[in-house]
Amino acid sequence: MPSRALDELQVTETDPETGRRYNISALNPKRAVPRNFIPYTPPPEPGPSALLEEFLERTDFIIKDLQWLLSQPHDRFWCQVIFDESLQKCLESFLSNAPRKYDCRTPMQPSVQQVQDKLHRYVFLTFLRMSTHKESKDHHINPSVFGEIIYNNYLFDIPKLLDICVLFGKGNSALLQKMIGNIFQHQPSYYQDLDDSIPTLLQVFSSIMQVCGLLKDDCKEPLKLGAEKRTSPLDMPEQELQDAIFYLCDTCTTIWAFLEVFPAASQTLQKHNFLSSLSSFYELCCPELESAIVKRKFADRSIQLDLWRKLCHSRKKMLEVSHILISSTCVQPILERKAENIQPYIEEFLQMFTNLLPERRFLCDYDERFPVAEDISLLQQVSPSLDETRTTYVLNGVQSAWTDARKIRPQAASPLQSSVERGSADGACSGGEQSSQYLDEPECAGATAGPFLSGVEQDSLVSQVKDLLPDLGEGFILKCLEEYGHNPEIVINHLLEDSLSPALLGLDRTMPKQEKVNSCPLVSSRSNVFADDEFDVFSRDVVDKSKIWKGRRKPESAAEILADKSVITAQKERYTQYSIVSEELAADADYDDEYDDTYDGNQIGANDADSDDELISRRPFTIPQVLRFRVREEENEDEVEEEAEQQTGPKPDHFVQDPAVLRERAEARRANYFARKGFKHDNTANVVGAARGQGQSRETTQERRKKESNKGARANHNRRAMADRKRNKGMIPS
Repeated sequence: MPSRALDELQVTETDPETGRRYNISALNPKRAVPRNFIPYTPPPEPGPSALLEEFLERTDFIIKDLQWLLSQPHDRFWCQVIFDESLQKCLESFLSNAPRKYDCRTPMQPSVQQVQDKLHRYVFLTFLRMSTHKESKDHHINPSVFGEIIYNNYLFDIPKLLDICVLFGKGNSALLQKMIGNIFQHQPSYYQDLDDSIPTLLQVFSSIMQVCGLLKDDCKEPLKLGAEKRTSPLDMPEQELQDAIFYLCDTCTTIWAFLEVFPAASQTLQKHNFLSSLSSFYELCCPELESAIVKRKFADRSIQLDLWRKLCHSRKKMLEVSHILISSTCVQPILERKAENIQPYIEEFLQMFTNLLPERRFLCDYDERFPVAEDISLLQQVSPSLDETRTTYVLNGVQSAWTDARKIRPQAASPLQSSVERGSADGACSGGEQSSQYLDEPECAGATAGPFLSGVEQDSLVSQVKDLLPDLGEGFILKCLEEYGHNPEIVINHLLEDSLSPALLGLDRTMPKQEKVNSCPLVSSRSNVFADDEFDVFSRDVVDKSKIWKGRRKPESAAEILADKSVITAQKERYTQYSIVSEELAADADYDDEYDDTYDGNQIGANDADSDDELISRRPFTIPQVLRFRVREEENEDEVEEEAEQQTGPKPDHFVQDPAVLRERAEARRANYFARKGFKHDNTANVVGAARGQGQSRETTQERRKKESNKGARANHNRRAMADRKRNKGMIPS
């Protein structure tokens, strides 16, 4: 059965004066041993031996105190850590004053280095034990109580964690990841502290730009006569320039070391647009600082060289910080499939690089160390639906950055350069390596390497070196560029260090550029209508000589012309198709040559949506109700004719029919119609009667009267009745 947690444990103590035994909490200030931990001081510069002896003696005391602390049992250790303020001051002094690798100008003495490494190890073990809440089944602290202890007693805070990463990151990456992850896991309040500390980190870049006179002021008013003029890195005091570069190097390396150990902090940094601020600072301030270091006259050349190395180291760390931010926030969640929907991460990735496109120098240097095309290729493999237009826009923007910088995009880094860069990156914040590794660190960004350079590109690289070192000749600079892979930064570095290769030491530094004489300038610069044709011997090595002859070409004989069957062979396939068509037509026995069947089966314009008969194409035609009666009559007449034809048989087709026959047919149709309607039409009316003077019969008289009264129903439209009406009303004189 496991024992109780330390925060719940009660121990029995004996009063030294009375000898009385009593129970007390395991975590009680009375249980802390009164012991004075002395603060740490950095190693002295080479000089008087008294300072060295003092440092060694002080360091020896601290080592013995830490050895005693680490030998204490679990409860005693935590009582001493929580309630001994001198211990916390000692640890804080080491984190603040311990030398970083980029601070060492000269290597330490062997005795000093040995003591420093030993102290470095015991301090790290102390912090490692302080970050562990469970040492065994019998010695542990409740996780929630552990988080409250380390947070409320300020055992860890964000500045301490940053310093721990930069001091102990080299060789202890796995332990540090577990250590810091454990701290943030059991005390989430550190995330809020990290979020609150990011504006302070961003203020570092603003302060450096303000000191260098590169920060844009919001006030547009002109300077007063008595006010100080704005300084630049070229004319600012030398000590201020050193402080600015040291401050920049320390900040960039510390941020990189923390993100390298704890990449989860990238999300918090990106909430404040840390990448955008970092790239803007890189684009604006780094070129000014480089130019100031090279053009200024330093009393000690070693100071100039040290500043140059620190600035290049800072630039490299800024690029690596940017890569960690992009990789942790966008690329890694996509590749590890942590999210079901990866579209937001892809959108954020594209948006990041779209915002970085105006920063030409930063984008060019970043693409050299971490090719953007490779990240986009990975995203295309994971998400085939990646927006091709936006990715092409980003890639074109990166290529444009290389073009604006007048640099050649390297296809692949050389093995030597890659190994040196990896070695320098690993030795950036180590705690136990020789400082010579830092001195051999190459310059980071802006390297241009390529197998062949044009004249304009060579002049651009020469001008980059000559702007900083105007005393050198162009010919000597070209030799240096060829020696160091056309990398102007490496050339400048070797010139400042005076560490050129033996092949360059014997050359004249004022050697001018040798102009190359073109053996055939007119041929290379010619331009006419026959350039690059099939007979241009200047652009091609092989020419078809069968098409070339001298004088008039010998005409072919009749036998040769008749023997040439190439035309017939070429037309054979065409006529083969014609034979297939003729066979199909022959198979159709009912085909009539005199009938034009061009439009048979083709409903030309029948389904056009924009024709005049749109109503017909949308709905079927319906016969109006008024006209349906007449249509039905015609249909019945057609049925009668068909029945008659079936009875009598087909009639001969006369060209001109007999009018009498036509009248009989019409009379038959009319009689049939009246018979179907049930109306017996009487056509026996006799209105003619006998001759005048002989008298008329009664029937004739009635018929005449009926005709006279019903005359309005026919063509005269009742004109007589209307005339009588008008006359009766006096409208027409009698």
